[in-house]
Amino acid sequence: MRSPVVLVLAAALAACSSGPTPPDWQLQARPAIDAAIRMDLDGDTAGARREFERGRALLARTGSPALVARAELMRCAARVASLDFAACDRFERWRADAPAAEQAYADHLAGKTLDRERIALLPPAQRAVAAAIAERTTVTVQAIEDPQSRLIAAALLLRARLADPATLTLAADTASAQGWRRPLLAWLEALAYRAEQAGAADEAQRLRRRIELVLSSR
Repeated sequence: MRSPVVLVLAAALAACSSGPTPPDWQLQARPAIDAAIRMDLDGDTAGARREFERGRALLARTGSPALVARAELMRCAARVASLDFAACDRFERWRADAPAAEQAYADHLAGKTLDRERIALLPPAQRAVAAAIAERTTVTVQAIEDPQSRLIAAALLLRARLADPATLTLAADTASAQGWRRPLLAWLEALAYRAEQAGAADEAQRLRRRIELVLSSR
């Protein structure tokens, strides 16, 4: 369920499998960031903000801009999975201190076209999508195993106007299977809008009923 960026941060924070007891920031920051991402996907905006700021404060204690930048990038990635394409300004503040791979991933999340060299720096799950966006071709996201990575890929295809109806349906099904309220609502809205534009009234109404059901779960 964790994206490649989450796993990279986990590795950076979890140098604690042997040797001396790790410092408190290592023990506490990772669970806080993980909880924030989970709450964000679940639609708990207030809880996500609270946990993320706690984790970020712990990372800031190290004086390492690279760790803070990575956490900010994780947060933005989760939002893209929910079709939230707001600028990742808090990552940009620390961009100069982030590794080249994370700078490339940030540009990918922002919908920018990457060249081959920068595509090679992306997490493997995102490379085919980035190449498709650069070449303006279609690609399936079915083979992406990680649910969040699949949603991110589908979202970027949608943003680039390269997502077919099957991609939108797969994204909605993926969010539904995980019980992720926020991305599910976003993808159902996208499907309903497409159905309405196509004049498929019955399908649009079916999707609106699903949206109402998810909204009632709050």
